[in-house]
Amino acid sequence: MPAASSTHGLRTRKLLQDPIVPMLLRMAWPNILIMLAQAATGLIETWWISRLGTDALAGMALAFPPIMLMQMISAGAMGGGISSAVARALGAGRRDEADAVVLHAIVINLALGLFFSVVMLAFGRPIYRALGGTGGELEAALAYSNIVFAGNAILWIMNGLASVVRGTGNMLVPALVICVGVVLLVPLSPLLIFGWGPVPALGIAGGGTALVLFYLGGAATLAWYVLSGRNLARFRWVRLRWKAFADILRIGAVGSVTSLLTNVVIATSTAMVAGAAGVEAVAGFGTGARLEYLLIPLVFGLGAPLVALVGTNIGAGQHERALRIALIGGAIAFTMTELIGLTAAIWPGVWLSLFTAEPGAIAAGSQYLRFVGPAYGFFGLGLVLYFASQGAGQLFWPLAAGFVRFAIALGGGWLALYLTGSLKALFAALGIALFVYGVTLLLAVRSGVWFRKPE
Repeated sequence: MPAASSTHGLRTRKLLQDPIVPMLLRMAWPNILIMLAQAATGLIETWWISRLGTDALAGMALAFPPIMLMQMISAGAMGGGISSAVARALGAGRRDEADAVVLHAIVINLALGLFFSVVMLAFGRPIYRALGGTGGELEAALAYSNIVFAGNAILWIMNGLASVVRGTGNMLVPALVICVGVVLLVPLSPLLIFGWGPVPALGIAGGGTALVLFYLGGAATLAWYVLSGRNLARFRWVRLRWKAFADILRIGAVGSVTSLLTNVVIATSTAMVAGAAGVEAVAGFGTGARLEYLLIPLVFGLGAPLVALVGTNIGAGQHERALRIALIGGAIAFTMTELIGLTAAIWPGVWLSLFTAEPGAIAAGSQYLRFVGPAYGFFGLGLVLYFASQGAGQLFWPLAAGFVRFAIALGGGWLALYLTGSLKALFAALGIALFVYGVTLLLAVRSGVWFRKPE
């Protein structure tokens, strides 16, 4: 098995040689802790906004899938492509190539951030109307979404720079940046929503404004860290090359499709719930589904180290170790997310009552959590193996599993709802889809698909 060479720095040698479980937990805990803190701020914001009424809460449910899509693509999909490119270059001892990734990552993320800003600012109303938004809930969704998407490019820059840092195996610096931002965001959000003293009450738009200010502070801090030369992959002015773009995009673009499928499932399910049961059910389903979204930053906290670990080991030719790292990460992710899902399924009211007291919302949200919660472990398993596959540079099976989930959740869900008229049947299809997603990816990765050469 290839050993770490003199071309590898100390941090890279640790990724190639240290015992797997202690190293993975050491790298993951700051990410998991801070990602949970970041997700908690979203929940706190939702709690404050729920004080504005059912329309505001339903508006958040409408706006959340596209906003979460931006988080998932910029941090998880394209971010994974960036981290994977940095990790594989450093694992192979190519420092100049790792440095070149930084500029190319900034260019890609800035362009994509601006593109999605234009799309959502220009077509937000018809998009949310297609998702079932009407009346006050539609206006609330637009008031929040327009503010957030006006600052969307800042989010993309922040996550792009964080991905560059994570690709070197440094999880602590991005985690600290997010931690400080969370501390500031918790009081800032209610201040801007409800106002105080000379600060005017902005309503639901105040929550969006606070989020954009969080992006701005995080992006500025990470830019300083990378530009100062403290990061192992350093910023350099280099001639832009298609090969460097392609190295990021071939992973990031496929990963973006996977993220899109996840969000389309939630968004389209929201529309089906709206058509079948109305605004209270949408608020309840959206609140329940927000717990599913909470799993994403939790698993990302574990998945980001896996991108660096798997990518570095594969870059150094240590295939067996890379596979072992992925499977250990999958077992940890399954355990964490299954515990959350089972708890939510047994006591759904504990979660839902934090945000609403409407009987219709509580009933719909409880049904969702009882059917889908027990499958959360398989979602966590599949998601962490998706991150590991980014590190390996092999995303065919994550993409295939994503399409299978999409077909079962939406095709099967629509058919079940059409035949029975029951939300329970729709939610059962969503749970089955998560189970199949996780099992498909586990079987594929365990079989060694990463290392099979085309015949």
